[in-house]
Amino acid sequence: MFGINITAHSRTDGSLIPDSILETLRFIRKQLCLDKDFPFVGQVGVESKVIPGLDKGVQGMCVNERRKITIPPHLAYGVLGAGLVIPPDATLVFDVLLLDLWNKEDKVQIRILHKQQNCKRTVMPSDFVRYHYNGSLLVGNLFDSSNLRNSTYDTYVGQGSLIKGMDEGLLGMCVGERRSIIIPPFLAYDDKGYGTKVPPYATLIFDVLLVDVFNVKDDVKVEVQKIPQPCRRRTVVGDFIRYHYNGSFQDGTVFDSSYSRNSTYNTFIGMGYVIAGIDKALQGVCVGEWRRVTVPPHLAYGENGSGELIPGSAVLIFDLHIIDFHNPKDQVDIKVIYKPAECNLISAANDLIMYRYNCSLLDGTRLYSSDDYPEPPRVTLGQGKLIAGLDEGLQGMCVLERREITVPPHLAHGTNGASGVPSNAVLLFELELLQLQKGVPEGFLFIWLQDSPEPLFPAMDMNQDQEVPLEEFSAFIKLQVAEGRGRLHPGIDSDVILGDMFKKQDRNADGKITEDELNINVNEDNDVPKHEEL
Repeated sequence: MFGINITAHSRTDGSLIPDSILETLRFIRKQLCLDKDFPFVGQVGVESKVIPGLDKGVQGMCVNERRKITIPPHLAYGVLGAGLVIPPDATLVFDVLLLDLWNKEDKVQIRILHKQQNCKRTVMPSDFVRYHYNGSLLVGNLFDSSNLRNSTYDTYVGQGSLIKGMDEGLLGMCVGERRSIIIPPFLAYDDKGYGTKVPPYATLIFDVLLVDVFNVKDDVKVEVQKIPQPCRRRTVVGDFIRYHYNGSFQDGTVFDSSYSRNSTYNTFIGMGYVIAGIDKALQGVCVGEWRRVTVPPHLAYGENGSGELIPGSAVLIFDLHIIDFHNPKDQVDIKVIYKPAECNLISAANDLIMYRYNCSLLDGTRLYSSDDYPEPPRVTLGQGKLIAGLDEGLQGMCVLERREITVPPHLAHGTNGASGVPSNAVLLFELELLQLQKGVPEGFLFIWLQDSPEPLFPAMDMNQDQEVPLEEFSAFIKLQVAEGRGRLHPGIDSDVILGDMFKKQDRNADGKITEDELNINVNEDNDVPKHEEL
C-alpha cells in the first residue's frame, strides 16, 4: 500500500503535460485507487496490476520510506502512451510513500516485550481477559488506545468478539506480560477497514498489556502459605473470625488493606457478610494461618465492580492472616500444663486466691501480665471481680497448678474490647495458682464447716457468767477456726470481721451478748434473717 504523486514528461523536451489533459490524469489516479483519501493498494511482482517500472521501483522499500521513481517509456506506457493523458514515449516520475506491506502468507507476529518470571497461568480459548492496548498502523499513526480512556478492554477470547488476529495474539499471555502483536489485514479489518481511523487493507500493530484473565468455570483458588503447628481447630460455618488482609489485582496493584487501618476485619463465616469467594476461602483455616486466595469476578464483585475501587470483571487476590476465631457457643477451653501430685484443696467460688498470669492474643501479641506489677493479684472468685472466662478458668485449680485457658470474647471483653484489647478478641491466659484461702458464701463473714455446738450459747460463754463480751466472743470464734470447725471470710482482717459479727449479735448494743439476743434469728418485722453465721 503506497501513496503516489505522478508527473509525466514528454520524451523530446521534458515539458509538463498541458493543463487541458489534467482531468484525464485525475481519472487515471482514480483508476489506480489514488483518490485523496485512499492510497494505492496492489500486489508487487506476481499478478501485479501496475506498470513494470513502478512494480520494480517499489521493491525493497520499507514502510514510511519515500522514493522518487523515474520510469522510462519502455517500462511505462511505451510508444502507445495512455490515451490523452500520457503521450507516447513519455518518461514518468512517481513520488512514492510506502504506507503498508504484507504478504498473503503472512501470519500474526508476536514480539514479547516483557514477561513475568513466575507465570502460573496463560490465556486459553474461552477465557475472559482485561487488557490495555495501543493500536497503530505500520506508519506509526495511533488509531485507538484504551490507555487514553483509562479503562481496560474486557472480552472473551476465541469466541468471535475480537478480530481473528487479536484472538490469536492474546493466546498464551500471562498477567503482566506485554506484547507487540502485528496483524495482517486479512486477519484484521481486511478490505473494509474500520470507520475513518483504520483504512482498508491496513496492517495493525497492537501494544498489549494483559491485566487480568479468568474463566467462568474458575473456582476460588487457595494457596496455603503457612500453617502453625499444632492446629487444634479449623473454622466452620457460623464461626466469627478476625483476620488481616491485603487485597490486590493480578498485576500486583493493592486496592485495600486492613493493615493500613491498623484493624482486623471481623465477620461471621459462611453467612453472606463477605463476597462469596472469601466466605468459602475462610472455611477450614487455623489460627495463625497465612493464605493467598484468588477470587474470580463471579465470586467477587462481578461485572459491575465496586465503586471506583474495583473495576468490573476484576480477579481479586487476598493475602490473609488469620488472627483468631470463635463460635458464639464456645466455652472456656482449659488445658492443664502442670498439676501437683498432692492436691488437697481446689479453688472455687468465694475463695480468695493469689495467682500469676500472662495474657495474649492468639497470634502471640502480648497484652498484659502480672509480672508488670510489684505483687501478683489477689481476688475472691465468683464475685464478679474478673472477666467471666478468667474467673471460670481459675476455679478447680490446686495450689501451684498451671493452666492455659482460651477465653472467647463473649466471656471476655466482648464487642467493645478494653484498653489494649481489640473488640471481639479471643484471649489466651497462662495461669499459675500461688495461694488459696477457702472462702465463705457471698454476704457471709463466717460459716460452720461442721455442726455448730448445741446449744450454742453455753459453748460461747466460756466463763459461764451468762454474758459474752467481745473478747470472749472473738476467742470462741478463733478457736472454731483453729480447730477446723469454722471459717472466716478471707481477705479481711479477722478483728474487723469479728467486730462486725459481734455488733450484729449485740442487738441492744450494751457491749455483751446474752442468750436471749443470740436466740433471736429474725428482726423486729419478722423478715428473713440478715445473717445466720451463728
